Amino acid sequence: MELLTDADVAAVLDYDTAIASQRLAFESLGRREAQQAAKTAIRTGQDTALSYLCRLSPRHGPVAKLVSVNPGNAERGLASINATVLVLDAETGALAATMSGTALTEIRTAAGSAVAIDALARAEADVLAVIGSGVQARAHVRAISRVRPLAEVRIHSRDATRRETAAAELSSELDLNVRPAATPADAVRDAAMVVACTLSPDPVVPTSDLAPGATVVSVGSFEPHRREVDADLLRTATTIVVDDVDTATHHAGPIMTALDSGDLTPDALIPLGAVLTGDHPARESPQDRIFYNSVGIAAQDAAAALAVLGRL
Repeated sequence: MELLTDADVAAVLDYDTAIASQRLAFESLGRREAQQAAKTAIRTGQDTALSYLCRLSPRHGPVAKLVSVNPGNAERGLASINATVLVLDAETGALAATMSGTALTEIRTAAGSAVAIDALARAEADVLAVIGSGVQARAHVRAISRVRPLAEVRIHSRDATRRETAAAELSSELDLNVRPAATPADAVRDAAMVVACTLSPDPVVPTSDLAPGATVVSVGSFEPHRREVDADLLRTATTIVVDDVDTATHHAGPIMTALDSGDLTPDALIPLGAVLTGDHPARESPQDRIFYNSVGIAAQDAAAALAVLGRL
Protein backbone atom coordinates (compact mmCIF):
# COMPACT_ATOMS: atom_id res chain seq x y z
CA MET A 1 0.00 0.00 0.00
CA GLU A 2 1.21 3.49 -0.90
CA LEU A 3 1.25 6.11 1.88
CA LEU A 4 1.67 9.55 0.35
CA THR A 5 2.17 12.93 1.98
CA ASP A 6 1.20 16.30 0.51
CA ALA A 7 4.80 16.70 -0.61
CA ASP A 8 4.65 13.34 -2.42
CA VAL A 9 1.43 14.36 -4.17
CA ALA A 10 2.68 17.81 -5.15
CA ALA A 11 5.90 16.33 -6.54
CA VAL A 12 4.05 14.33 -9.21
CA LEU A 13 0.75 16.21 -9.69
CA ASP A 14 2.01 19.11 -11.77
CA TYR A 15 -0.61 21.41 -13.28
CA ASP A 16 -0.50 19.89 -16.76
CA THR A 17 -1.06 16.42 -15.29
CA ALA A 18 -3.80 17.73 -13.03
CA ILE A 19 -5.57 19.52 -15.88
CA ALA A 20 -5.50 16.35 -17.98
CA SER A 21 -6.96 14.43 -15.03
CA GLN A 22 -9.80 16.93 -14.67
CA ARG A 23 -10.67 16.76 -18.34
CA LEU A 24 -10.91 13.00 -17.88
CA ALA A 25 -13.10 13.42 -14.80
CA PHE A 26 -15.66 15.66 -16.48
CA GLU A 27 -15.61 13.79 -19.76
CA SER A 28 -16.22 10.54 -17.85
CA LEU A 29 -19.22 12.17 -16.22
CA GLY A 30 -20.39 13.47 -19.58
CA ARG A 31 -20.17 9.98 -21.06
CA ARG A 32 -21.95 8.60 -17.97
CA GLU A 33 -19.03 6.27 -17.19
CA ALA A 34 -18.28 7.69 -13.76
CA GLN A 35 -20.35 6.78 -10.71
CA GLN A 36 -20.33 9.10 -7.72
CA ALA A 37 -22.28 9.15 -4.50
CA ALA A 38 -24.02 12.27 -3.24
CA LYS A 39 -21.69 14.70 -1.55
CA THR A 40 -22.29 14.72 2.22
CA ALA A 41 -21.73 17.63 4.58
CA ILE A 42 -21.76 18.01 8.37
CA ARG A 43 -21.64 21.58 9.65
CA THR A 44 -20.56 22.65 13.14
CA GLY A 45 -20.56 26.41 13.56
CA GLN A 46 -18.32 27.81 10.82
CA ASP A 47 -16.57 24.48 10.26
CA THR A 48 -17.66 21.87 7.73
CA ALA A 49 -16.81 18.19 7.20
CA LEU A 50 -17.35 16.82 3.69
CA SER A 51 -17.21 13.33 2.21
CA TYR A 52 -16.82 12.26 -1.43
CA LEU A 53 -16.97 8.82 -3.10
CA CYS A 54 -16.48 7.96 -6.77
CA ARG A 55 -15.62 5.19 -9.18
CA LEU A 56 -14.33 6.86 -12.33
CA SER A 57 -15.19 3.84 -14.49
CA PRO A 58 -15.54 0.06 -14.07
CA ARG A 59 -11.81 -0.16 -14.82
CA HIS A 60 -10.89 2.03 -11.84
CA GLY A 61 -11.07 1.34 -8.14
CA PRO A 62 -13.27 3.39 -5.80
CA VAL A 63 -11.80 6.61 -4.37
CA ALA A 64 -13.04 8.29 -1.18
CA LYS A 65 -12.08 11.64 0.33
CA LEU A 66 -12.80 13.18 3.73
CA VAL A 67 -12.39 16.96 4.05
CA SER A 68 -12.51 19.44 6.90
CA VAL A 69 -13.03 23.14 6.11
CA ASN A 70 -12.02 25.41 9.00
CA PRO A 71 -12.11 29.09 7.97
CA GLY A 72 -10.63 30.15 11.32
CA ASN A 73 -7.36 28.46 10.41
CA ALA A 74 -6.36 31.46 8.28
CA GLU A 75 -5.86 33.50 11.46
CA ARG A 76 -3.83 30.65 12.95
CA GLY A 77 -1.50 30.58 9.97
CA LEU A 78 -2.84 27.14 9.00
CA ALA A 79 -4.52 25.80 5.86
CA SER A 80 -8.29 26.33 5.84
CA ILE A 81 -8.87 23.00 4.10
CA ASN A 82 -7.47 19.61 5.14
CA ALA A 83 -8.24 16.30 3.46
CA THR A 84 -7.39 12.60 3.27
CA VAL A 85 -7.91 10.33 0.24
CA LEU A 86 -8.29 6.53 0.12
CA VAL A 87 -7.89 4.56 -3.12
CA LEU A 88 -9.11 0.96 -3.34
CA ASP A 89 -7.99 -1.71 -5.79
CA ALA A 90 -10.32 -2.09 -8.78
CA GLU A 91 -10.60 -5.88 -8.53
CA THR A 92 -10.07 -6.83 -4.90
CA GLY A 93 -11.25 -3.71 -3.10
CA ALA A 94 -8.10 -3.82 -0.97
CA LEU A 95 -6.65 -0.50 0.14
CA ALA A 96 -4.16 0.50 -2.57
CA ALA A 97 -3.15 3.94 -1.32
CA THR A 98 -3.71 6.52 1.37
CA MET A 99 -2.70 10.05 0.52
CA SER A 100 -3.01 13.41 2.14
CA GLY A 101 -5.66 15.21 0.13
CA THR A 102 -4.84 18.82 0.94
CA ALA A 103 -2.41 19.42 -1.93
CA LEU A 104 -4.51 17.20 -4.18
CA THR A 105 -7.64 19.27 -3.43
CA GLU A 106 -5.78 22.53 -3.97
CA ILE A 107 -4.36 21.49 -7.33
CA ARG A 108 -7.38 19.62 -8.70
CA THR A 109 -9.74 22.48 -7.82
CA ALA A 110 -7.68 24.99 -9.76
CA ALA A 111 -7.10 22.50 -12.58
CA GLY A 112 -10.86 21.91 -12.82
CA SER A 113 -11.44 25.65 -13.13
CA ALA A 114 -8.77 25.82 -15.84
CA VAL A 115 -10.63 23.14 -17.80
CA ALA A 116 -13.87 25.12 -17.40
CA ILE A 117 -12.24 28.44 -18.37
CA ASP A 118 -10.67 26.85 -21.42
CA ALA A 119 -14.03 25.45 -22.52
CA LEU A 120 -16.20 28.45 -21.66
CA ALA A 121 -14.17 31.65 -22.09
CA ARG A 122 -13.87 33.47 -25.41
CA ALA A 123 -10.99 32.24 -27.55
CA GLU A 124 -9.19 35.58 -27.34
CA ALA A 125 -9.69 36.03 -23.57
CA ASP A 126 -6.37 37.01 -22.00
CA VAL A 127 -7.18 39.18 -18.95
CA LEU A 128 -7.86 37.35 -15.70
CA ALA A 129 -9.33 38.87 -12.54
CA VAL A 130 -9.02 36.93 -9.29
CA ILE A 131 -10.96 37.78 -6.14
CA GLY A 132 -8.99 36.37 -3.22
CA SER A 133 -5.26 36.11 -2.56
CA GLY A 134 -4.94 32.84 -0.66
CA VAL A 135 -3.91 29.32 -1.62
CA GLN A 136 -6.71 28.78 -4.13
CA ALA A 137 -6.34 32.19 -5.72
CA ARG A 138 -2.67 31.57 -6.40
CA ALA A 139 -3.29 28.03 -7.61
CA HIS A 140 -5.90 29.31 -10.05
CA VAL A 141 -3.48 31.76 -11.63
CA ARG A 142 -0.94 28.97 -12.03
CA ALA A 143 -3.48 26.56 -13.55
CA ILE A 144 -5.21 29.01 -15.87
CA SER A 145 -1.85 30.23 -17.17
CA ARG A 146 -1.33 26.68 -18.47
CA VAL A 147 -4.43 26.82 -20.73
CA ARG A 148 -4.54 30.49 -21.75
CA PRO A 149 -1.79 33.03 -22.56
CA LEU A 150 -2.45 35.75 -20.00
CA ALA A 151 -1.69 39.36 -20.90
CA GLU A 152 -2.69 40.62 -17.47
CA VAL A 153 -3.78 39.23 -14.11
CA ARG A 154 -5.45 41.38 -11.45
CA ILE A 155 -5.77 40.23 -7.86
CA HIS A 156 -8.05 41.77 -5.26
CA SER A 157 -8.56 40.79 -1.63
CA ARG A 158 -9.57 42.82 1.41
CA ASP A 159 -6.05 42.75 2.86
CA ALA A 160 -3.86 45.10 0.82
CA THR A 161 -0.62 43.51 2.00
CA ARG A 162 -1.75 40.01 1.06
CA ARG A 163 -2.92 41.00 -2.41
CA GLU A 164 0.30 42.90 -3.05
CA THR A 165 2.39 39.96 -1.86
CA ALA A 166 0.42 37.48 -3.96
CA ALA A 167 0.74 39.65 -7.06
CA ALA A 168 4.48 40.09 -6.59
CA GLU A 169 5.10 36.39 -5.99
CA LEU A 170 3.04 35.22 -8.97
CA SER A 171 4.52 37.85 -11.24
CA SER A 172 8.02 36.64 -10.40
CA GLU A 173 7.16 32.94 -10.44
CA LEU A 174 5.20 32.88 -13.70
CA ASP A 175 6.81 35.83 -15.51
CA LEU A 176 3.37 37.38 -15.96
CA ASN A 177 1.96 40.87 -15.57
CA VAL A 178 0.19 40.37 -12.23
CA ARG A 179 -0.96 43.44 -10.34
CA PRO A 180 -2.93 44.07 -7.16
CA ALA A 181 -6.35 45.72 -7.59
CA ALA A 182 -7.62 48.09 -4.91
CA THR A 183 -11.29 47.19 -5.38
CA PRO A 184 -13.31 44.31 -6.85
CA ALA A 185 -14.56 46.68 -9.56
CA ASP A 186 -10.98 47.59 -10.49
CA ALA A 187 -10.18 43.90 -10.76
CA VAL A 188 -13.09 42.73 -12.92
CA ARG A 189 -13.60 45.76 -15.19
CA ASP A 190 -12.89 44.72 -18.81
CA ALA A 191 -11.63 41.29 -17.65
CA ALA A 192 -12.80 38.45 -19.88
CA MET A 193 -12.19 35.87 -17.14
CA VAL A 194 -13.11 36.31 -13.48
CA VAL A 195 -12.47 33.78 -10.72
CA ALA A 196 -13.68 34.09 -7.13
CA CYS A 197 -11.62 32.09 -4.62
CA THR A 198 -12.90 33.10 -1.19
CA LEU A 199 -14.94 31.61 1.64
CA SER A 200 -17.28 34.62 1.66
CA PRO A 201 -20.96 34.29 2.60
CA ASP A 202 -21.59 37.57 0.75
CA PRO A 203 -21.10 38.47 -2.93
CA VAL A 204 -17.59 39.58 -3.83
CA VAL A 205 -18.00 39.87 -7.62
CA PRO A 206 -19.64 43.17 -8.70
CA THR A 207 -21.94 42.08 -11.52
CA SER A 208 -22.54 45.66 -12.67
CA ASP A 209 -18.82 46.05 -13.47
CA LEU A 210 -18.45 42.84 -15.47
CA ALA A 211 -17.48 43.11 -19.10
CA PRO A 212 -19.83 41.82 -21.83
CA GLY A 213 -18.95 38.23 -22.63
CA ALA A 214 -17.14 37.65 -19.33
CA THR A 215 -16.80 34.14 -17.96
CA VAL A 216 -17.18 34.07 -14.17
CA VAL A 217 -16.05 31.14 -12.03
CA SER A 218 -16.90 30.71 -8.35
CA VAL A 219 -15.10 28.03 -6.34
CA GLY A 220 -15.91 29.38 -2.89
CA SER A 221 -19.69 28.98 -3.24
CA PHE A 222 -19.59 25.30 -2.27
CA GLU A 223 -22.02 25.49 0.65
CA PRO A 224 -25.58 26.84 0.89
CA HIS A 225 -24.52 29.86 2.95
CA ARG A 226 -21.57 30.83 0.76
CA ARG A 227 -22.50 33.15 -2.11
CA GLU A 228 -19.58 34.79 -3.89
CA VAL A 229 -21.84 36.13 -6.65
CA ASP A 230 -25.13 38.00 -6.47
CA ALA A 231 -28.60 37.33 -7.83
CA ASP A 232 -28.04 39.75 -10.71
CA LEU A 233 -25.34 37.52 -12.16
CA LEU A 234 -27.64 34.50 -12.08
CA ARG A 235 -30.42 36.53 -13.72
CA THR A 236 -28.23 38.01 -16.45
CA ALA A 237 -25.99 35.05 -17.27
CA THR A 238 -26.66 33.61 -20.72
CA THR A 239 -25.52 30.19 -19.58
CA ILE A 240 -25.03 28.70 -16.11
CA VAL A 241 -22.66 25.74 -15.94
CA VAL A 242 -22.01 23.53 -12.91
CA ASP A 243 -19.66 20.66 -12.16
CA ASP A 244 -22.64 18.41 -11.33
CA VAL A 245 -26.32 19.40 -11.42
CA ASP A 246 -27.52 17.36 -8.45
CA THR A 247 -24.60 18.46 -6.28
CA ALA A 248 -25.03 22.11 -7.22
CA THR A 249 -28.74 22.15 -6.39
CA HIS A 250 -27.98 20.87 -2.88
CA HIS A 251 -24.71 22.67 -2.06
CA ALA A 252 -24.02 25.74 -4.25
CA GLY A 253 -25.27 28.85 -2.45
CA PRO A 254 -25.92 31.05 -5.53
CA ILE A 255 -27.65 28.21 -7.38
CA MET A 256 -29.85 27.31 -4.41
CA THR A 257 -30.79 30.95 -3.84
CA ALA A 258 -31.78 31.40 -7.50
CA LEU A 259 -33.80 28.19 -7.45
CA ASP A 260 -35.63 29.28 -4.31
CA SER A 261 -36.44 32.70 -5.77
CA GLY A 262 -37.65 31.29 -9.06
CA ASP A 263 -34.91 33.05 -11.05
CA LEU A 264 -33.58 29.65 -12.08
CA THR A 265 -34.92 26.18 -12.83
CA PRO A 266 -32.86 22.98 -12.58
CA ASP A 267 -33.21 22.23 -16.29
CA ALA A 268 -31.34 25.47 -17.06
CA LEU A 269 -28.18 24.12 -15.41
CA ILE A 270 -25.58 22.72 -17.81
CA PRO A 271 -23.05 20.17 -16.50
CA LEU A 272 -19.48 20.90 -17.56
CA GLY A 273 -19.17 17.33 -18.81
CA ALA A 274 -21.88 17.99 -21.39
CA VAL A 275 -19.87 20.93 -22.73
CA LEU A 276 -16.66 18.90 -22.95
CA THR A 277 -18.33 15.99 -24.75
CA GLY A 278 -20.03 18.33 -27.23
CA ASP A 279 -23.56 17.66 -26.03
CA HIS A 280 -24.03 21.36 -25.22
CA PRO A 281 -22.34 24.38 -26.84
CA ALA A 282 -19.94 26.34 -24.67
CA ARG A 283 -21.20 29.70 -25.92
CA GLU A 284 -23.19 30.90 -28.90
CA SER A 285 -21.98 34.51 -29.00
CA PRO A 286 -18.87 36.43 -27.88
CA GLN A 287 -21.25 38.60 -25.86
CA ASP A 288 -22.62 35.69 -23.83
CA ARG A 289 -22.00 36.02 -20.11
CA ILE A 290 -21.28 32.59 -18.62
CA PHE A 291 -21.25 31.63 -14.95
CA TYR A 292 -19.58 28.44 -13.71
CA ASN A 293 -20.25 27.36 -10.12
CA SER A 294 -17.84 24.71 -8.89
CA VAL A 295 -18.57 23.03 -5.57
CA GLY A 296 -16.04 20.24 -6.04
CA ILE A 297 -17.10 16.68 -6.78
CA ALA A 298 -15.84 13.18 -6.16
CA ALA A 299 -14.96 12.49 -9.80
CA GLN A 300 -12.37 15.25 -9.60
CA ASP A 301 -10.69 13.63 -6.61
CA ALA A 302 -10.79 10.18 -8.17
CA ALA A 303 -9.17 11.35 -11.39
CA ALA A 304 -6.51 13.35 -9.56
CA ALA A 305 -5.68 10.50 -7.15
CA LEU A 306 -5.39 8.01 -10.00
CA ALA A 307 -3.16 10.44 -11.89
CA VAL A 308 -0.88 10.62 -8.85
CA LEU A 309 -0.61 6.83 -8.62
CA GLY A 310 -0.04 6.59 -12.36
CA ARG A 311 3.06 8.75 -12.06
CA LEU A 312 4.76 6.96 -9.15
